[in-house]
Amino acid sequence: MTTPPTVGTPAQPPGETGATVQAEIGIIGGSGFYSFLDGAHETTVDTPFGEPSAPVTVGTCAGRRVAFVPRHGRGHRLPAHRVNYRANLWALRALGARQVLAPCAVGSMRPELGPGSLVIPDQVIDRTWGRKHTIFDDEGAAIHVSFAEPYCPRGRHTVASAAEQVGWPARTGSTLVVINGPRFSTRAESRWHAAMGAEIVGMTGMPEAAIARELALCYTSVAVVTDLDAGFEDGEGVTQTEVFTTFSRSLERLKSLLALAVDELPAGDCVCRHSLDGMNLPFPLP
Repeated sequence: MTTPPTVGTPAQPPGETGATVQAEIGIIGGSGFYSFLDGAHETTVDTPFGEPSAPVTVGTCAGRRVAFVPRHGRGHRLPAHRVNYRANLWALRALGARQVLAPCAVGSMRPELGPGSLVIPDQVIDRTWGRKHTIFDDEGAAIHVSFAEPYCPRGRHTVASAAEQVGWPARTGSTLVVINGPRFSTRAESRWHAAMGAEIVGMTGMPEAAIARELALCYTSVAVVTDLDAGFEDGEGVTQTEVFTTFSRSLERLKSLLALAVDELPAGDCVCRHSLDGMNLPFPLP
């Protein structure tokens, strides 16, 4: 490991490590976002944690430089528990991105939040296991970031405003529970999650959000409901086909929302960027 950065200062920005700033905003989502960017080109980013899910695509949206990585890889080849969340987020930061929008598909545990509903969570419950949950997992790297408020407040406000402008009512102030997958929940698990206070359930929100905080990134989850979870529907339970079909129907509206959010995301400082202030990091960030 290299010498830790100076206490209380950001770990070396891209300009000081030889990297070229190519983007200011990152998007982690499905493969349908390849057509989201103008003048797009792929770039390969080396990370200490291996390869991202796929080469990062960099282009322009709403006049701003955006880097996109497909969370599950090309062709949705990676199940949620095999996604290299650390590499994906490190790559976005290495390209200069400091704000990340993270669209995802979720199930609902509230009947009023039916398929096609938009949710911008403000809290998360982590029920994943066996994943690489931190970038600080070597000996001598006991770094503890605050995670009481897991999502960027400015990002949440911006996405909610964009949703209102495109006529897509957004549920805010909800709790997302993240399960390990790849299977869906049993009815008993679904009802237990609801009893814990969760309203939506997904498989990819953690450790993605926590690693973003460790990288001092502004991270905003944008959740699209694809189904009622097992404990709250009357059929045989949710299927993968149902999830994919419903999410694809919302894709164009989601692109419009995200394009507006990209345009309106405020530049400059944010509380999320100070998550590592005062800490002796065991290695510099990109």
